[in-house]
Amino acid sequence: MNDSNRIRANKIVNLLANEYPNSKCSLNYKNPHELLVATILSAQCTDHRVNQVLPNLYSKYPNIESFAYADLKELSEHIFSCGYHNQKAKSIQGSSLAILERYNGKVPESMSELITLPGVGRKTANCILGECFNIPSMVIDTHMIRIMNLLGLATAKDPKKIELELMKIFNKKHWVKITHMIIDHGRAVCIARRPQCDKCILSDLCPSS
Repeated sequence: MNDSNRIRANKIVNLLANEYPNSKCSLNYKNPHELLVATILSAQCTDHRVNQVLPNLYSKYPNIESFAYADLKELSEHIFSCGYHNQKAKSIQGSSLAILERYNGKVPESMSELITLPGVGRKTANCILGECFNIPSMVIDTHMIRIMNLLGLATAKDPKKIELELMKIFNKKHWVKITHMIIDHGRAVCIARRPQCDKCILSDLCPSS
């Protein structure tokens, strides 16, 4: 990876940090398992919708055991508005059961273990590692795929390939934060169908501008 991209990446981080100093995970959670549940629910669904569902969900299922031994049909009904409710209910129940049986009720702290849980891919695993365990990790969501390609810092469309590309470019200490800032920027300015390049703080650094 050439040094010019690393220099550009540092400038991008600094500009975004100045513009979005309070960027953070937009899903509500109090512990690693709650974040796991929230992240599973967020697939093909807005974080805003997920956050609306979570209070009642955590009230009904206050711990890992209650999710693991839940009535699948009931659980599915509780998360109906998040879409793909049957599959998500199976994933939440299956991963909760696996955590109880294999990891003594504690959410594992490694990528290799997390991705063995039902419904947990690299995106969810990276989110949990970075947010809950302070392990440098990078979540590659649709905003990251689109905007990093526009910036010319990623050349792939496959999330894992992009993750590995970007880890070589960005300083490790920025890995967790960069995703949150890019998501905020994607929602506010670099909007998929109508990017506002004239208002973009990154336009001078963006070959697509």
